[in-house]
Amino acid sequence: MEDAAARLAAVKARIAAAAEAAGRGASDVRLIAISKTFDAAAITPVLAAGHREFGENRVQEAQGKWPALREHFPDLVLHLVGPLQTNKVRAAVGLFDAIHSLDREKLARELAREMTRQKRALSLFVQVNTGAEPQKAGIAPQEAAAFVERCRREHGLKINGLMCIPPFHDDPEPHFEVLRRLGADLGLAALSMGMSGDYEAAIAHGATDVRVGSAIFGARG
Repeated sequence: MEDAAARLAAVKARIAAAAEAAGRGASDVRLIAISKTFDAAAITPVLAAGHREFGENRVQEAQGKWPALREHFPDLVLHLVGPLQTNKVRAAVGLFDAIHSLDREKLARELAREMTRQKRALSLFVQVNTGAEPQKAGIAPQEAAAFVERCRREHGLKINGLMCIPPFHDDPEPHFEVLRRLGADLGLAALSMGMSGDYEAAIAHGATDVRVGSAIFGARG
């Protein structure tokens, strides 16, 4: 059975091939290893293999494992890719380096306040609900431009990019294309899109950040 380090190498090779096929360089695509539900023992081999970009879905789970790992690997970069409640903003700003799920006014206001208080500048992505799914977080595509402008003007936030999670049963490529066009319209170069089953297609549509979990760590229990 392949171990996590071998699966990591295989994913990186596929990213490089997909980037080349799209006329891009492998270094144009950041691989975020999604380590949610996996403990420190499962994550350490991936860190030991040299990887430093990781993503978590929940603040509380991340608090339980990453501070200790960071003591041994201080150069790691931690991304929050799941929904963020406003009562967890202080902890999130202290722990994470990037947040991919900015999706509402109150959260923008709290992030701006807390980043100023902690003197930390996180990389911020606005989550866009490209499938208009009522159960899913995210700004509607037609409202994204106004929301990004309010984040910049009213809250003084630097927005680095956009993120989406296509509906599970849909062809993801039209959703990736919506995000690509929206990012181009807004002058946002970073696009967080693509997961274990579709990251190569996302790269073809301009993804700069792909979020890959099970293809690296194996099936979740």
